[in-house]
Amino acid sequence: MSEAGNTLQDDIDNEAIDTAEDARVDEAGKDLEDPEAPEPADAASPADAPVIDELVADKPAEDAQPDVRPMFSIVMPAYNVEKYVARAIECVKAQTFTNWELIVVDDASTDNTAEAVKQAMGEDPRIRLVQHEENQWLSGARNTGLDEARGEYIWFCDSDDTYDKTLLECCAKSINFNASDVIVFGHTEMYYDEHGNHMYDNTIEPKGGVYLSKDELRPHILDLEQSTCYGYAWNKAYRLDYLHDCGVRFERITLIEDITFNVKVFQDISSLNVVSKPLYNYAKRMGSNITNSFDKDYYPKHKARIQMLRDQQESWGLLDDQALSILGSLYGRYILSAIERNLDKRSGMSSRDRTKWLEEVFDDPLFNELIPHAEAKDSTALEVCLIPLKDKRVKGTLRLGHMIHFARNHATSSFDKIKSGR
Repeated sequence: MSEAGNTLQDDIDNEAIDTAEDARVDEAGKDLEDPEAPEPADAASPADAPVIDELVADKPAEDAQPDVRPMFSIVMPAYNVEKYVARAIECVKAQTFTNWELIVVDDASTDNTAEAVKQAMGEDPRIRLVQHEENQWLSGARNTGLDEARGEYIWFCDSDDTYDKTLLECCAKSINFNASDVIVFGHTEMYYDEHGNHMYDNTIEPKGGVYLSKDELRPHILDLEQSTCYGYAWNKAYRLDYLHDCGVRFERITLIEDITFNVKVFQDISSLNVVSKPLYNYAKRMGSNITNSFDKDYYPKHKARIQMLRDQQESWGLLDDQALSILGSLYGRYILSAIERNLDKRSGMSSRDRTKWLEEVFDDPLFNELIPHAEAKDSTALEVCLIPLKDKRVKGTLRLGHMIHFARNHATSSFDKIKSGR
């Protein structure tokens, strides 16, 4: 390997190159760029390609000059986050990689968010505040940042979260090694109770890898979805020119705006870097996080999510038994969550309404395609919960929903720990 003082871009020596080439060989020992390479189903698994973390561990990221196009545009939507936004900005200012611009989009906040931003940004010329006159939701704020960005890569971060100081440096190192369309990195879910007290963490570390073609990366997308790394926008850096070329924008739809965006982005990307390090700290605050609030359209939105994933796999020719099994287990979780939410008073549903709703779910073509294949390989709780679903037992499934509802409302911490274990 070349010494730490050299950059990956200019000074990777022969040993590093040989190591990288070895990592691009499949189980049969064939070069992945060989025209006789195996079909996607036989391509190297993530365990065979964890090259980024190892190769760049001791390599410095190369900062460009501040008067040229920045390496990263950071878009930070902010709405009524005066308590958190200054800390988020400080996390950006503390980044060890300094060639960035930060665009804070105040989405017509009704508190002192704008003032908190102005105070936190200080005199740093890399930071600018854009203010909406009317609230445009998270998607609208991100799209404004997308229009304002001028970096080579764009990262959408949330203003009530925090980030490791080496996040941009790790991304830059991976880009210097392989300028992929998207970089995915790990994250830590940080759980807080309704009083703001930290309860526990759940660390998500995807298997690191460099994927140099569509055939190489596509078989691993459902693995990323299973580990909760596919659906979010904040755990990725996107090549900005690619987003502009394909015209992808965020749609104004809560809960699934990120996965809708990513399915479109990933449909035709040609290369992908996965950095396993948990570089982003995602705050999950009980009672305030949107995923914990009530949404009457929870089920149709998440059914649409599974349908998008299913259709993408089919379009890639990858809708095999394994894909159906993964999709079925994910869909089963959303159905169970929907049943629990149907018991909320705000749903306005009677016992008869819930029964009719479940009978309609059991008759749905997507249910009958996916649920029979569902498997819970790493979750005993899910394995038990899938039994009445697969058997289409209405009373048993509704009874299970009551149990989940009780656990969620009376043993929240234990419920979330089981749930986050996936």
